[in-house]
Amino acid sequence: MPITSISLSRQHDAMIDCFQRPKAAPIIMPQRTLTQWLDYQQQLHPQAIAMGLERVRAVADALALQRPALQVVSVAGTNGKGSTVAFIEAMAAAAGLHVGAYSSPHLLRYNERLRVDGEDVADAEWIAAFERVEAARGDIALTYFEFGTLAALDIMARAGLDLAVLEVGLGGRLDAVNLMDADVAVITSIDLDHQALLGADRECIGHEKAGIMRAGRPVVLAEADPPASVLRHAYAIGAFAIRAGCDYRIERGAEHWHWLELNETLALPYPAMLAPAQLDNAAAAIAALRALELPVPVEAIVQGVAGMQLLGRLQRMVIAVEGGEAEVVLDVGHNPQAAAQIAQWLQNATRRRTLAVFAALGDKDIAAIVAPLKAEVAHWWLAGLRDQSERGLDAAVLATRVTTELAPSAITQANDVAQALGLARSALRHGERLLVFGSFFTVAAAMRALHHDDA
Repeated sequence: MPITSISLSRQHDAMIDCFQRPKAAPIIMPQRTLTQWLDYQQQLHPQAIAMGLERVRAVADALALQRPALQVVSVAGTNGKGSTVAFIEAMAAAAGLHVGAYSSPHLLRYNERLRVDGEDVADAEWIAAFERVEAARGDIALTYFEFGTLAALDIMARAGLDLAVLEVGLGGRLDAVNLMDADVAVITSIDLDHQALLGADRECIGHEKAGIMRAGRPVVLAEADPPASVLRHAYAIGAFAIRAGCDYRIERGAEHWHWLELNETLALPYPAMLAPAQLDNAAAAIAALRALELPVPVEAIVQGVAGMQLLGRLQRMVIAVEGGEAEVVLDVGHNPQAAAQIAQWLQNATRRRTLAVFAALGDKDIAAIVAPLKAEVAHWWLAGLRDQSERGLDAAVLATRVTTELAPSAITQANDVAQALGLARSALRHGERLLVFGSFFTVAAAMRALHHDDA
């Protein structure tokens, strides 16, 4: 028999045998939960933060990632990024636009990082996007933030959005969000934070933030006096700068505030958000929307400014204490500029005895954060944060870093935020105030403890 005939005969017999033998059950890999995916992502890269776009761009190309929306706004800065994103989102939604907003970090649930039409994206959508990113990355190591950013961009690209509003995670020039070319960039206030990664002064940090600008496109500068490096970069690449205090400005009134530009004035309600800088954030958001090619009527701007809410930004709640009720104020502020904003609000708010729970990460200028508030706070509970983050300080170390600002008699140490909150709460009396601040981790731990205590 020819060799070819033997080969065909064997193939025929193998096919018959395959049909006759019972088939092995297919191997079904269990799907990771959202929590398992997030734990997995923490292990992929040896560094928690790895600046640069080469790896994330390679994965985006493999993923065939599309633009996340017809129009894109990117927001960078030291403080006010999250609020500015939320203001833009609220105004665009009030105009009937299909809008997605990506921000970080989250407070209580990872799902908070991406909202589509005002709703947090569900676990199943995140998991499906994570699976697509995992399939595309091959052997490229991504950080936790890079993995999540690619997934969020992929979810938005599939949603058919009119507008995507993207908060830069760290810096700007080398941040994963800068993968996208923004139609409008926004740079909020710039202060000293993350100096080890971004540079030692405002000029160096401003240069990093300026990297989100694009040639020939608008950039809204929310500070009246931004670092020279920001302006220099805008002029160097031909970005169209829209400057606070110059191209638009704010006027405060008793009942309303006004947003003004050449030949136009908008009368607006004050935001529900309490910090003084929220007017600057709202004003920058308005300028960004007006620079886009999207229909946003004045009525939508009014509604968005008045209705925007964001967790952990001078968020107030009332709790029961001995003798009646007291106010708790939660704020994620974690650098000197943010602390100065809290102090300014306290000076303008109803005067009452104020206590504080404070916990922070080790890379922060602790003394400079405490300094603006020491005259406003009667007693401090310093909480350990090691249970929430590897970068968290324990209370004993935190105490050594506030000695130049606070007397030992003004300090009580606690193992963690929950314990500090319980001790401070027992010292509160009717009509007094408790300020809880220092990081997103601090506020998240406090929210969980308060919910548990009041459940």
